[in-house]
Amino acid sequence: MTKTNSNTKTTKTKEEFVHSVFESIAPKYDLMNSILSFRRHKAWRKFTMKKMNVKPGETAIDLCCGTCDWTISLAQASGNGKMVGLDFSQNMLDYGAEKIKQLHLDQQIQLIQGNAMSLPFDDNTFDYATIGFALRNVPDLEQVIREMQRVVKPGGLVVSLELSKPTWQPFKSIYYFYFQRVLPFLGKLIVKKYEQYKWLPESLIHFPDHKQLAAIFTNQGLEHVQAHPLTGGVAALHMGTKGKTKSGV
Repeated sequence: MTKTNSNTKTTKTKEEFVHSVFESIAPKYDLMNSILSFRRHKAWRKFTMKKMNVKPGETAIDLCCGTCDWTISLAQASGNGKMVGLDFSQNMLDYGAEKIKQLHLDQQIQLIQGNAMSLPFDDNTFDYATIGFALRNVPDLEQVIREMQRVVKPGGLVVSLELSKPTWQPFKSIYYFYFQRVLPFLGKLIVKKYEQYKWLPESLIHFPDHKQLAAIFTNQGLEHVQAHPLTGGVAALHMGTKGKTKSGV
């Protein structure tokens, strides 16, 4: 019983801290994303969208959607399919809503403040469930993957685009130096947030590498799992298909 209470407290503490981080960095989130990813995040998302091959009219839920760049890409690819962007940070959603309004996509995209651990949708609702640069921040990544799998239709895709761990040793050392030393300094310099950007690199330390995350996708029952390391392993795309015989998870 003591162990359970301790775990609950730890989970809640992480949840609250992550929420405060993203609420506070929302105004400069897009700028810092470019710095964080060596300005590669748009190319990674373009590669992901090509692999997903979204068809006209298809639907998606974009978890931890932040300022909605990926949600917008999904909506534009679908043309008229209903999209949902879900995030627990209202500040992030507010910035995303402004982008969506400017692009006249507010009739197609619905934004919801919610928890990726417990999605407010029925089983088999969407063609895709996506999560970008956020799976490492959730309290229980397996629970989030289960929820993503639950709400997609049989044959639908669960997709994660996430920072990862470089596989080539010389580059790995340079990357970790940048990530752990340079990035927090840039956060302090550009957005006056040091502790928040010091924490983000730390969130990657215990996160699975691309092979381990692919195994988790498979263990959760997803089929035809693909893992694509990007830019020397700095990021990775993972995709898994919900079995066509499953009505829920």
